[in-house]
Amino acid sequence: KYWKEYGTTLSGLMQFHGLEPDEFLDFVHDIDVSPLAPDPELSSALDNLPGKKYIFTNGTQKHAERVSDRLGVLHHFDDIFDIRAADYVPKPDKNVYHKLIANYGINPDETIFFEDMARNLLPAHELGMTTVWLKPKLSDDAPQHAKIGHEGADGGHIHYEIDNLVDFLSLMNGK
Repeated sequence: KYWKEYGTTLSGLMQFHGLEPDEFLDFVHDIDVSPLAPDPELSSALDNLPGKKYIFTNGTQKHAERVSDRLGVLHHFDDIFDIRAADYVPKPDKNVYHKLIANYGINPDETIFFEDMARNLLPAHELGMTTVWLKPKLSDDAPQHAKIGHEGADGGHIHYEIDNLVDFLSLMNGK
């Protein structure tokens, strides 16, 4: 309920129950990343993508580092803007996008924003970014987060809808 209404479960728990965020974040992100395998094709596609690259996550920097490192792509990113850097205000709050832009001197008109939750693309679009939705696959037994990823997909705020990031990046890179 909180995740759907407030962008993250954490936001709802903080607002309604006075939860201290750090212990909760450490707990929910203490997951086994060993099932993830290095992805050399993704690494190669990112290597060929020009410009600075940032991870913008409603999770923690540590979690993003663990996942990205396991995939073998962490070294491609210039920095990670996590929920702590956002003062615990999650996407899709537009103020957080402004903070991201200011923090890194980003020019929205020259930025491509990749996201797996459609609703998180709306503020990026409104700020002038090109938006790419990495559409989660849905099945009858799809996890709730995949279903939530499809919410907000209507409207003109999604420039590209993809199901394979490597293929899309390869097309962008002319490979």
